[in-house]
Amino acid sequence: MKHTKWLVLGLVLALVAVTGVLIYQNRSTDTSAAGSDLVTETVVVTPTAELYGKPSADGTESLAPDAPTSVPGTSISPVPASPSATPASSATPEVSAAPSSLAPGQVPADGSRKPTNIPMTKLKPGEKAPQFIIFSFDGVGSSEKINAFMDAAAPTNSRMDGFLTDLYLLTDDKADLYTAPGGTKGKAAAGFGGDAAEVIKRVNDLNKFYALGNEVGTHYNGHFCELGANWSTDQWNNEIDQAMDFFQNWKKLDNLPDAPDLAIPVSEIKGGRTPCLAGRFDQLTPAWKKHGWTYDSSGENKFTGIAWPQQEDGIWQFPIPTVYSPGFDVPGWKNPLVKAMDYNFWAKFNNAVNDPSSQPQMTKIVADTYSYMYDQAYNGNRAPVIVANHFNNWNGNSFNPAALQFMSEKCGQPDTYCATFGDVISWMQLQDPAVLKSLQDAAPVAAGP
Repeated sequence: MKHTKWLVLGLVLALVAVTGVLIYQNRSTDTSAAGSDLVTETVVVTPTAELYGKPSADGTESLAPDAPTSVPGTSISPVPASPSATPASSATPEVSAAPSSLAPGQVPADGSRKPTNIPMTKLKPGEKAPQFIIFSFDGVGSSEKINAFMDAAAPTNSRMDGFLTDLYLLTDDKADLYTAPGGTKGKAAAGFGGDAAEVIKRVNDLNKFYALGNEVGTHYNGHFCELGANWSTDQWNNEIDQAMDFFQNWKKLDNLPDAPDLAIPVSEIKGGRTPCLAGRFDQLTPAWKKHGWTYDSSGENKFTGIAWPQQEDGIWQFPIPTVYSPGFDVPGWKNPLVKAMDYNFWAKFNNAVNDPSSQPQMTKIVADTYSYMYDQAYNGNRAPVIVANHFNNWNGNSFNPAALQFMSEKCGQPDTYCATFGDVISWMQLQDPAVLKSLQDAAPVAAGP
């Protein structure tokens, strides 16, 4: 394993020498359980942390320049779909929250927000928990994509989380209002919001998203991976303070007094996901607590598989799990484990080389993995299944179709609720401590055959 790391380092340094571009990988997931070929969310940054531009034309998060075409021999052959267990038929409990007379995709006319879609009831000892699925999207800059997922969620009254890159509320000409801790004024690795029309359209989309009962969190600001990995608590506080300032005061900052209000109270921001999953938790946790946040989805589990969330120092931790992937259980791979995030699937598949011709193959692998995760959890410990995605059209748009397919197939299944982090936390806090502990003590699932 050590020799492999030195070989990778040598290749990276050679790449820097030739191209001036560094491939940065944050927090290693190289554990005895997970194997050595797993990566965290990886982005390409220049040594001077310059922009790669604003969100792409469709508003998606721009983490890297377009990669070259496919490298021969890096893709894998299609594999049969993994067997999908069929959930036992059972009646879905009624939601105990205030009933809503609205149609599934209808926004309340009075400006209120739709109530939770999950049953806020206590389990009896030994009773099966509901199966929660939490769809979470980093960046949420694309109007097309956010509306596509809202449309897919509507038939089953499903919910999701959007982690907003808060710079997307600043027009491009206001870039100088942001300075990353230790960075350069007006510079960011994820871009800014575009022109006034783009920002206003994004605000309208976010208002609809929130009104439908979805949750908005933060993906912070500049998407600096290497820089953010070593920020102190004071620097994280500065980054968060700027993000919340942009969130609350974007109309004034953009000089758009006639624009619609962003109808999401800043007090509703209770967590998010750090760019590139970067940052030291001993420095992040005090910043989260200072801002009254309650959850995070950036960390690492010490085990392979899916288990119930735990509170660490007052913060509910929802790590993106490392799981077994049936599509990667083929000859030629070191192991079939992958961190279940879109970019990580891509990095494992072909080193994140842009090869649109492999899109059907990649989409199938991801969709089969999600189905496997669901079946293992539903028929096992019922721990929440986390889908971590971007709106990017990576690898010929390999990942959004897989997430949409999974949402359409599994949300609304018996005892299954596609819900938000906040609502799942509320459900867990409602349970008797001994009942919740029994769920948390259950062994992880989806670790492999």
